[in-house]
Amino acid sequence: MSIAHWSTTDTPIGPFTAVVASDGAVLASGWTADLDKLTPQISRSLVPGELREKRDLGAVSAAVRRYHGGELDAIDDIPVRQRSGEFLQHAWDVLRTVPAGKPVTYSEYAELAGRPAAIRAAASACARNSAALFVPCHRVLRIGGALGGFRWGVEAKRWLLDHESPELR
Repeated sequence: MSIAHWSTTDTPIGPFTAVVASDGAVLASGWTADLDKLTPQISRSLVPGELREKRDLGAVSAAVRRYHGGELDAIDDIPVRQRSGEFLQHAWDVLRTVPAGKPVTYSEYAELAGRPAAIRAAASACARNSAALFVPCHRVLRIGGALGGFRWGVEAKRWLLDHESPELR
């Protein structure tokens, strides 16, 4: 039976909860204090047998605090584990290469992922991303700069983009 740990950290946007496998990989995360909003996002093949609350998740908790404090690259080396089809797996990896302060459109994201015509599939990768922040789906915008959707709210997405904006730093 696998055991994963979870913890909630206060951030300027609100509570941020992460579910982390025993090896330190993030299985799910987002701006909520409700664990039940995160666990359904974990791939069935990765669902832990037991979830235990832990006050601090070590490197993951430190990265969350450092990122929200202005150290935007603090999240870059945190391992993430998500499972799906080949394109989504690749698209999530590609999304981790989009730099803070340089958001892309859904069509640019599809192109970066190697399938320029797969704009809806790229949008689906954002929608199905279970590891928000560490896989920064908030860095993908609609053509023309409209925010588009975000599981954790458009206000949270706006805060994140403003936080990462070079003009505001």
